[in-house]
Amino acid sequence: MTEPSDPNGPGAPGGPGGPPAPHRREPLGVALVGAGMIAAVHRRAALLAGADVVGVLASTPERSRETAARWNIPRAYDDIDAVLADDRVQVVHICTPNATHAPYAEAALRAGRHVVCEKPLGTDAGQARRLADLAEERGLVATVPFVYRYHPLVREIRARRLAGEFGEWYLAHGSYLQDWMLSPDASSWRVDPGLGGPSRAFADIGSHWCDLVEWVTGERFTEVLARTSIAVPTRPAPAGPSFTRSTAPAAGRVPVRTEDSAAVLLRTAGGLLGSTVVSQVSAGRKNRLWFELDGSLGSAVFDQENPETAWLGSAEGHRILVRDPEHGSAEQRRLSALPAGHAQGYAQCFEAFVADTYAAVRGDLTPEQEDGLPTFADGLRSARLVEAVLRSSENDTWTKVEP
Repeated sequence: MTEPSDPNGPGAPGGPGGPPAPHRREPLGVALVGAGMIAAVHRRAALLAGADVVGVLASTPERSRETAARWNIPRAYDDIDAVLADDRVQVVHICTPNATHAPYAEAALRAGRHVVCEKPLGTDAGQARRLADLAEERGLVATVPFVYRYHPLVREIRARRLAGEFGEWYLAHGSYLQDWMLSPDASSWRVDPGLGGPSRAFADIGSHWCDLVEWVTGERFTEVLARTSIAVPTRPAPAGPSFTRSTAPAAGRVPVRTEDSAAVLLRTAGGLLGSTVVSQVSAGRKNRLWFELDGSLGSAVFDQENPETAWLGSAEGHRILVRDPEHGSAEQRRLSALPAGHAQGYAQCFEAFVADTYAAVRGDLTPEQEDGLPTFADGLRSARLVEAVLRSSENDTWTKVEP
C-alpha cells in the first residue's frame, strides 16, 4: 500500500487516479521606472505579489545602477527604450514626476506592456484620454494607484451602500489635509507646473478624495464650484534629479504657481451636494483623508489616518465598526490581511492593489476585484475633475465636469 505521504502515489496530484498536477506559473516580469519613495512602495508590493522585479530606470544611468545595487535588482536601464527592449518585462510601473507619465505610459502601451502609472496620467485631460483609449484599444491592463479604495472598511461601507443600508444620499462632505508644504522653505518638483502640472494640491490629493467618494457612493459629480489658494507666494527652486530636466537650485526663490489649498462645492446630476477642503499647509495634519456620507437611513464616516474603525450613524445614535476578517462583507474580509486589532494601513492597501493588477494581467480577477480595480478610465475621470476645478477657480462660477 502506498503511504499517503508519497507524492507520486495514487490520488496525488499528477499521480494515478489523482487530479492533474497544478501548473506552476512563472512570476510576472516587472520593471520600475522611477527610484524615489513611491517607487520603493511599488517595488515592495510587486515582490510581495510574487513578481520578478527585473530592472529599474532612474533619472540618470548612474542613479539607475546605484538603485539596482541597493534594491538587489538585476538590471539598471539607461533609458525607457532599454526598458521596453527587455523581453522579460511584462508590466511597467511608472513612478516618476508627473510630466513624464504620459510619454512613458504611451511608449509602454505601444510596446505591448501592461502599465501601472502613478496619477495623474498626464498634465491635462487630453493626455489622459489618449492613454485610456490606447489601453482599451490594445486590450492591456492599465491601472492607477487610487489605493484608498483598498481599505477594508471602505469596502465595507460600499457593500452596505449597495445593500441599501444608508438609503438615499443627502450629502457628501470631508477633507484631505496635509502639512508637508507648511514651511515657506519647503519645496518640490511638484511646485513647478512644468514638472507637476497646473494643479498641485487638488491633483495630488483632492483627486484621491473625489475618486474614493464617487466609488463608495456610486454617484458622479457633474458640476463644481471651486476656489484655489496659494499660501506661500515664493519657495526655493526645486533641487535634485528629475526625469525631464535639471532642477539644480537657482539663485533666490521662485514664484509659486500651483495651489497650496482648495475649497470645492460639488453636485451630481441627481442633486446630491458635496463639499471638500484640500490642503498641503494644515499644521499637524499628515495625511488626513476624511469623508462623511449622510443618507436618509444612515451615515458613514471614514478617516484614513484611523483606518481600523468606521463611524456609522442612525436616527437612534451611532456605533463604531471595527475591521474584522471574521465579519462583514466578503471584500472587507478578503482585504483584512491581519487579525482584528492588529493595525494595517496604506502599505497593505498598496499591496492589495498591485496584487489585483497582476491578477488582471493573468486573467484571474473575480468580478468583485474587477469592480474595485482603478484603471486608466478612472485616471481620465480624475483629470477631468481637476480641469473643472481649475476652470471654476479661474472663472468663479459653477463649471461642468466633462463626462
